[in-house]
Amino acid sequence: MNPGLNLLWPTPVGLHRYAEADALNPLLVRIFGALRATQLHSRGQPPGAAFFASDDDLLQRVKLPEWQAFVGFIVASLRDTVSAANVHAWQARSAGEQGLQVAIEGLWFQTSRSGAFHDVHTHGNCSWSGVYCVQVDDEARRCAHPVYGAANGVTRLYGPPFATLGGAHVDLGNAYLQPPHVELPPLPGQLLIFPSWLAHQALPYDGDSERVIVSFNASVHAAAGSDRLHGYSAL
Repeated sequence: MNPGLNLLWPTPVGLHRYAEADALNPLLVRIFGALRATQLHSRGQPPGAAFFASDDDLLQRVKLPEWQAFVGFIVASLRDTVSAANVHAWQARSAGEQGLQVAIEGLWFQTSRSGAFHDVHTHGNCSWSGVYCVQVDDEARRCAHPVYGAANGVTRLYGPPFATLGGAHVDLGNAYLQPPHVELPPLPGQLLIFPSWLAHQALPYDGDSERVIVSFNASVHAAAGSDRLHGYSAL
């Protein structure tokens, strides 16, 4: 560390916008509607549930060119976010020198309405996760909900201080711990990328349009096949 103030263990979060969202999103709504009906039938579940999560094999199921371009956007956004987050940790092993291999470990969609929500959770067996908003009520209508207001359907990220602040004293001296959580409004075409260990949840949503999102898990490796960073020597 250097003399003076050192800020340790920041939480990197990436926010990206898909330029072709206006053309892609209505197509995804139709595709996901068909997939939902098929998967509900195969699971023996009735239609009409307020919350639905698909199988995580969309990479294999959807083959349209528009979908392939969208997946390319996800991978490029992951590369940008991961490279920026690790610029100091990689040091000499820069992204340009070592190259990156981005592996999408799972890709699925979720729909919610009538107050459905996804409780607080993290994602395992991966280093990064993401949420892309496909459809939701427009901002003014969403925020005007008589019960949920501006929190209607937002994604809430819980920072590392959240658990500590459960019973902690709060004054001006530790004001840097505020806010313990951050809420991101659902905006169609917006991609949120975050570390998989970061606790998060989708708050209850209700609206004229279903809340439709795409979620994914990813791991990132060196293209050369070695992720070793610490230079341990053999005995």
